[in-house]
Amino acid sequence: MLVLLLLSSGSTATAVEYCNKGRDYPVKVSGVDIVPDPVVRGEPATFKISAFTDKNIATGKLVIDVAYFFFHVHQETHNLCDETSCPVTGEFVLTSKQTLPSYTPPGSYTLTMKLLGDRNKELTCISFGFSIGFATTNAII
Repeated sequence: MLVLLLLSSGSTATAVEYCNKGRDYPVKVSGVDIVPDPVVRGEPATFKISAFTDKNIATGKLVIDVAYFFFHVHQETHNLCDETSCPVTGEFVLTSKQTLPSYTPPGSYTLTMKLLGDRNKELTCISFGFSIGFATTNAII
């Protein structure tokens, strides 16, 4: 049991909420992993979103909005097929690597991601929080 506790303490899952809790989205998100957590300014960070669908999604786009203390600070759009293999069906993982500038303010952020399919049909919409640390790696050395 101690081994399980030690293994689980090294990885933390990020809590995810659907934008519309009452909606039955065609794409179900099972988890988000952020490495490192908290994100370090000026260093690469990897966001992995694990999901499942029983649909066959040949094309789509990801629309990502980021808020800092409820203020919209960033938006970007990605082609779904650039982030994972298409067509998408069954279990899949969306992976995005970002290096935030060293001047990015530390603190709590909220990321909202919409996956849009044909004719901009919303296939899923999730929101989760992440933190940016107060020090860069260079500042620690």
